[in-house]
Amino acid sequence: MGHVGDPSFQDHDFEPGIAPSGLFWTIPITPAAIDVDPGSGQARLHAANVPVTDYHDFINAVFGGGPTPLPSHVSFDVRWSGDGDRQKVRDETFGFTGHYVTGSTTINFTASNDGGGVNYTSESAGQSNVGSPGVGHERNGVFFH
Repeated sequence: MGHVGDPSFQDHDFEPGIAPSGLFWTIPITPAAIDVDPGSGQARLHAANVPVTDYHDFINAVFGGGPTPLPSHVSFDVRWSGDGDRQKVRDETFGFTGHYVTGSTTINFTASNDGGGVNYTSESAGQSNVGSPGVGHERNGVFFH
């Protein structure tokens, strides 16, 4: 665990890169990739064979100058179960309110280089939740009140 955050120990960095606008690590996906029922807290985000780039490490992804980035693809399946508690949140300071259903979440993920011989696959049984993942409705900004 002493290597967490140390880019000298990073072998691969699969991501969509930085757009000319400055938007980073974000790509559009088809609405068909999302299935959500906020009332039950159940949701799924599923995409297969999404084109990304393997930049080797974070520093190369942000600043360049490192190994040549390789065309790659990722697939993922994220599922929220909605088997937890119902929660209401109202925050006057930051201006948002929401109703959520918490629950366990699993992620299956694969990443591979196109012709590069690298193929990573997650082990969903070894995952654990951080915090209380939830699905629900939120209002903020001009819709807060």
